[in-house]
Amino acid sequence: MYIWEQQNWPQFTWDDGRLLEPLAGARLKQGRLLGGMASLGFDLKLEAQLEALTEDIIKSSEIEGEILDRYSVRSSLARRLGLPTAAIAPADRRTEGIVEMMLDATQYYGALLTSERMLGWQAALFPTGYSGMHRIKTGAWRDDAEGPMQVVSGPIGRQRVHYQAPPAQQLDVEMQAFLEWFNRRSEPEGLLRAGLAHLWCVTIHPFEDGNGRVARATADQALAQSEDSGQRFYSMSSQIRKERSDYYDALESAQKGTLDVTDWLVWFLGCFSRAIDGADEACADVLRKADFWQRYAREPFSKRQKAVLNRFLDGFEGKLTARKWAAIGKCSMPTAQRDINELVERGILRRNPGGSKNTSYDLMMAA
Repeated sequence: MYIWEQQNWPQFTWDDGRLLEPLAGARLKQGRLLGGMASLGFDLKLEAQLEALTEDIIKSSEIEGEILDRYSVRSSLARRLGLPTAAIAPADRRTEGIVEMMLDATQYYGALLTSERMLGWQAALFPTGYSGMHRIKTGAWRDDAEGPMQVVSGPIGRQRVHYQAPPAQQLDVEMQAFLEWFNRRSEPEGLLRAGLAHLWCVTIHPFEDGNGRVARATADQALAQSEDSGQRFYSMSSQIRKERSDYYDALESAQKGTLDVTDWLVWFLGCFSRAIDGADEACADVLRKADFWQRYAREPFSKRQKAVLNRFLDGFEGKLTARKWAAIGKCSMPTAQRDINELVERGILRRNPGGSKNTSYDLMMAA
């Protein structure tokens, strides 16, 4: 029996005693992070938000097996957040749609969650109307024309059914109940409400595709409401991606269990706490970047040098080489080498051990 087949669905219950300690720990970490970010200047907070949202969007798509270009996502976000200098790459329609969904969920966290809004989110995920090579229904609830909505794994002929969603004819009633509950913003406590919203939405599974990402966006809106802020400095989706196997196990267990969802909420709070822990590293990168430019505030840099150094400070795979400098700076190899040599002579860059054609460079402050 699936959870939605229980007699009192969707009257969820939970054990407050078991949730007290993980909830208190999660709230403490959340408060420390938000308090620390409040002390930063406006520009630094925007940078931290840009990094967190970039990671969230990329990892939420990775959970579903979709790989996005990091710099396209970052550029799309930067333009919308008012950081045009961080916009370094064009974004395609798919990336733009995913970014629009995430920003709508977090920046307009006070707006009512409606059917139209959620349908718009799902349609934004699939601007061409296709998921991979398959035509899908967008901007509408699923119709189960090809059979019950099931979550399956394994090769054709030997699939394992992990979950089967409520029939399509129940969706109007199911979504009305969910949206009424969400918009009341009553019980339970904010973090628990986010976890419950996530579980409830993905259990209804209202769309032909995109259910996981929409459910996570719904939880993100609930988290923003609990913080009363449209700025996000941590990434739940990034942590869920790291724990993807446990995430699916926790969902499957809850969806095949009773209406007591304590185990799911304990897992969600733990994942949230670990996401906050992971934010420390991202914030450290933002502070490192700010420290670099403050340290060299009186140094002259060309527009190209600033662009390449910013890209390096944002983090990219591999080492900084003349070839990579030329590619990012859109210049010739001799020009790139002159740029680098100048910065080495001024003590801003240093040559890493090794040499010849594979010479790489690092910032002096990173030593």
